Amino acid sequence: METGRLAKQAAGSVLLQFGDTVVLAAVTVSSNRSHLPFFPLTVEYKEKTYAAGKIPGGFIKREGRPSEKEILTCRVIDRSLRPLFPDGFKNEVQVFITVLSADQENDADVLALNAATTALRVSKVPWNGPIAGVRVGRINDMWVLNPTFEQLEYSTVDMIVSGSQDSIVMVEGGALEASEAEILEGLKVAHKGIKEILDFASVLDESRPPTMEWLAPDIDEALVAKVRGMAEKKMAAAINGGDKAGRGAAVTSLKSKVQEALADDYPEGGREIGGILHDIEAEAMRAQVLDSGERIDGRDLDTVRPITPEVGVLPRAHGSSVFTRGETQALVAVTLGTADDEQRIDSIDVSGETTKSFMLHYNFPPFCTGEVRMIRGTSRREVGHGALAERALQPVLPAYDDFPYTLRIVSEILESNGSSSMATVCAGSLSLMDAGVPIKAAVAGVAMGLIQEGDKTAILTDILGTEDHLGDMDFKVAGTSAGITSIQMDIKIEGLDMKILKSALAKAKTGRTHILKEMGKALKKPREDLSAYAPRILSIQIKPAKIGDLIGPKGKTIRGIQEQTGAKINVNDDGLVTISSVGGEGGERALEMVQALSAEPEVGTIYTGAVKSTTAFGAFIEILPGVEGLLHISELQHARTEKTEDVVKKGDLVQVKLLEVDDRGRMKLSRKALLPKE
Repeated sequence: METGRLAKQAAGSVLLQFGDTVVLAAVTVSSNRSHLPFFPLTVEYKEKTYAAGKIPGGFIKREGRPSEKEILTCRVIDRSLRPLFPDGFKNEVQVFITVLSADQENDADVLALNAATTALRVSKVPWNGPIAGVRVGRINDMWVLNPTFEQLEYSTVDMIVSGSQDSIVMVEGGALEASEAEILEGLKVAHKGIKEILDFASVLDESRPPTMEWLAPDIDEALVAKVRGMAEKKMAAAINGGDKAGRGAAVTSLKSKVQEALADDYPEGGREIGGILHDIEAEAMRAQVLDSGERIDGRDLDTVRPITPEVGVLPRAHGSSVFTRGETQALVAVTLGTADDEQRIDSIDVSGETTKSFMLHYNFPPFCTGEVRMIRGTSRREVGHGALAERALQPVLPAYDDFPYTLRIVSEILESNGSSSMATVCAGSLSLMDAGVPIKAAVAGVAMGLIQEGDKTAILTDILGTEDHLGDMDFKVAGTSAGITSIQMDIKIEGLDMKILKSALAKAKTGRTHILKEMGKALKKPREDLSAYAPRILSIQIKPAKIGDLIGPKGKTIRGIQEQTGAKINVNDDGLVTISSVGGEGGERALEMVQALSAEPEVGTIYTGAVKSTTAFGAFIEILPGVEGLLHISELQHARTEKTEDVVKKGDLVQVKLLEVDDRGRMKLSRKALLPKE
């Protein structure tokens, strides 16, 4: 880690190198307080292709809009940094991280996280750090800190964890059905690595300038007293009972009445009054949960909202479901495609350009929360929630060689009142089973919340949107009955200790088990047959040397098979041939033709082939496409043959038996062996 040489006009900058991967993080801050009602922090993470010695693809030849990987990395960094800015600080802050060199061995995302946290550590920006982050993997039952790309291929756990010397701040990752105890152990290993990085970076503290001066919002104590006197008791009643819309209307009505009553005395205090009312609402909700254990919708701390699972709701989709939990509802559809439908991904990683055969896309339209909002493309939130649900379902999918389909899941959130990403996981699992995809097990997810005031702590199962907004934690855990497949934790406080995490994981398992039982009432296992509208895919492995015979000159042979059968044929470099067709007959015919083209001659097998040419000593017969053998004149018939053309002529179809293949690959055929002796 280095500071003071590059990007010196930024409020703080750090150059971080690990192996030959190098990232630069620069932090800038506005000198003026923002009037936005939230803290305006933006995080940008950019991967430059020159870092890996590559030129961008396409026509433009320069880096464009952020990739999914870049967006997800921005979210991980943002969620790690945001909780540690002091209350009341509203100056705009931007954290900009650039990948300058990529060694094709170490992922730059965790390095970017550490560069960003260290840049804030050495800047003038007020921030309650320091923190650091690590990636943790599990290979052959051994925990590995910051595994390489190659090691991750063999890892059963992949988690990014950030934290301070005392606590965990953020968790993001997935696993192959890891137990709660294993996840907790991984967090402990990660925390040990975090402490080492924090100690390592402490030498840079000497470079930190004095913290900038900033103004906290002025508090009018008289106004606070008036608002509290008018709203505190009524707010406790407004936030309770009824549905989301009813509670929202009651709270909005109370806030409007208070604003109107104070409008004459405080004509320009609308924003300040709104902030006080927001604090009163949060205090009322939190106090109620901590004191009575009753939540604003009437549930206790551990109860999951009522669940209604439905499958097969869309007649033409290959698989579909609607999962409703309380006032959160997800409609999910599954589409089965072929290798032609795989997504192509260009990155600076060691893999370079790769393909992706499983995609989950999450959509959050404004009507799902009863709002009117402009649509400006896919949001970072939608990308992040889709990636979380995709990671949860990936471990239960069948191996591609056994089920060579491209799978796309689309989640349409129709209603939202908390944890729509976990509803997507549940509905996605049901849709896969409805489509006949042979997944290993059903997957469900639940979001856990936390309210903490001093020594009082309450962990909430299946949180509402209000509990997420006004609470201290959003801890999403998804998995099967056997273990966890995906995990994500965001907090609004400065950190969590292991006791709270252990308790949250245990309660999440109980909630997940309950949800899986409810899902089983709709569909317990994958359907036996695929949808009638889904393509049928057959596969066959041929020798790589036979690929040229299958394709033919300028693709003539493979095109001919596709035109005759209506099937689509794809051939990999390793000789894996996949044949897809809607309806099985065309696929079966194409498979037979591919088998014929790729078959190897076997001694003792009887073939029917065309006479390609005749000579004085016999005839050459094409027993397989492009494969000819010699039918010697002595093997034409039992009687003596004077002239080859007396028995067979060019173009005749002849049934022969393969007697022998010599060391040079020459084949000896016999017609006589198939004729009865006179």
